[in-house]
Amino acid sequence: MNLCRPPVPSRPVTERVRRRIPEATVARLPVYLRSLLEIGGDATTVSSERLAELAGVNAAKVRKDLSYLGSYGTRGVGYDVEYLLFQMSRELGLTQHWPVVIVGIGNLGHALANYGGFGASGFHVVALIDADPAKVGRRVAGVKIQAMADLPSVVREHEVAIAIIATPAHVAQDVADELVDAGVTSILNFAPAVLTVPDGVSLRKVDLAVELQILSFHQQRRAGRTAAVVEPVVAAD
Repeated sequence: MNLCRPPVPSRPVTERVRRRIPEATVARLPVYLRSLLEIGGDATTVSSERLAELAGVNAAKVRKDLSYLGSYGTRGVGYDVEYLLFQMSRELGLTQHWPVVIVGIGNLGHALANYGGFGASGFHVVALIDADPAKVGRRVAGVKIQAMADLPSVVREHEVAIAIIATPAHVAQDVADELVDAGVTSILNFAPAVLTVPDGVSLRKVDLAVELQILSFHQQRRAGRTAAVVEPVVAAD
């Protein structure tokens, strides 16, 4: 199912007062969406218990989260899968196309540019940017690499609001500053650096090293091993 063009629900969408959705709920909506897509062809309805099982949360949390979308399900029947897909896609902004620029076309930038999942979700890589003159003019996944000096015109021409930073850590903040100056208001940062952006600019960080460290913690616990405890040294009087 193409998230960019969600099906129009068979029943009319009732007008509702927009409620503020907590960030924790926003973070779970894509998980629910993925779970619904996995079962979409096998069922027309889904219970909160089944959706909770697929998403790895409890049913009460699912019901609370979906209530922010104005969806409450039907007792004994559950939620209409097609309608939930429509609601979540709409709320996550997946009913429109989002042009994306990737800055930093090293190994990671190449991999991101070649990732086919962006287009299926409504995100279209319209430009690749790199500071290395030797890379400028080359094509990756059919998109030409452009120079950093071209960034403002690229953002303006394609009306880019979302950018991905895949640069080395030491230049990531400078790149973020240039993106903000160019008019980008949402940044996904893959660089291993802590960035600061002005109010009104959304920043998300993907730190692969941190994720591996968290997995290492759980793997160590699962194996029954504990880290050596170093006793503090107490100075003698």
